[in-house]
Amino acid sequence: MKLLNNLLTSLTQYENEMIQIRRHLHQYPEISFQEKETFKYIMGFYKELDCEPKLIGKGFGIIVDIEGGKSGKTLALRADFDALAIFEDNDLSFKSVNPGVMHACGHDAHTAYLMVLARELVKIKQELPGRVRIVHQPAEEVSPGGAKGMIKAGALDGVDNMIGVHVMTTIKTGVIAYHNKETQTGRSNFTITIKGNGGHASMPQLSNDAIVAASYFVTELQTVISRRIDPFDIGTVTIGSFDGAGSFNAIQDKVVLKGDVRMMKETTRKVIRDQVKQIAKGVGVTFGVEVIVDYDDNYPVLFNSENLTHFVVDSLKDQNISEVNNIVDLGPQNPSEDFSYYGQVVPSTFFYIGAQPEDGGNYPHHSPLFKMNEKSILIAAKAVATVTINYLFFNKKM
Repeated sequence: MKLLNNLLTSLTQYENEMIQIRRHLHQYPEISFQEKETFKYIMGFYKELDCEPKLIGKGFGIIVDIEGGKSGKTLALRADFDALAIFEDNDLSFKSVNPGVMHACGHDAHTAYLMVLARELVKIKQELPGRVRIVHQPAEEVSPGGAKGMIKAGALDGVDNMIGVHVMTTIKTGVIAYHNKETQTGRSNFTITIKGNGGHASMPQLSNDAIVAASYFVTELQTVISRRIDPFDIGTVTIGSFDGAGSFNAIQDKVVLKGDVRMMKETTRKVIRDQVKQIAKGVGVTFGVEVIVDYDDNYPVLFNSENLTHFVVDSLKDQNISEVNNIVDLGPQNPSEDFSYYGQVVPSTFFYIGAQPEDGGNYPHHSPLFKMNEKSILIAAKAVATVTINYLFFNKKM
């Protein structure tokens, strides 16, 4: 298709611009719900184009509607732009200048590819049937997530389908990966506060040790997955923080635990939640301590639409993008994503762009040493461009 081939050629010409945008965002990262300057930067880019970027919701979300010259369906394209509360350890010319904040997940790359792709779509909008809605989303990393607020504010009003991508350093550059149906875990978080009575370490009979009670809780928690979850289901329960710091000769009166839960079925979510609360109640009775449970059920299981996912894969295989050497089913993925909220409203799909550095190094996401292959940015742009044009012209299956 000539229109698509011309679009892909244009994106190739602007690869360096995408990289420079990514590097700017990487150098000036902002954490979830505080992306004020990032918001200004993105808005400034669109104000120079023949479109109207709009703030949506109470945060820093942006939508841009690219109206085609003919009637048709509406496809939404989403990219997130928040960073993480991490000190960057990389020695880069564009290393983060904001202490304790880092783009350690690739959201800077997502934003860079989508900005340039959106501009090139604006240039050809009169030739397009339907509408493309660009969704720049803040706050993916922190519950309740930016997607939920944007949906409530109308980001998906009038949208038929939605797609999103994520660069992945665990996948070789040149590979595009996908999966059908349940694709990424749902997530819950909890905080358990255990209150006992403090005292002198030499007289434990006069105290009520919160550390002992908390330790018992952590040990009992291990039975949730091994004894309460169907072996064919997927679930994890992790205690990520055990805060009972004090002196070597003092019995602590309070311990605060923070936990993380992941699952692949919403029914599993309920089982785990009920068991955590039940064990907490039992610890309170057994040790005579007060146990306060703050349980946050947040990101749903990410579910990819079968029809849309097949359409995406077929489109990419038919186009044979020169920078792509393989398209594979990666299977279910462990991390959680608030893109899952969009899929609860409209049929959506979320796929992955390989971004492993050329030296083959393992720089995992959320690491202070996170690095990605910037060649993946152009691949992301071309992949989404291919799906978008095919969707607008040949979406009868959707």
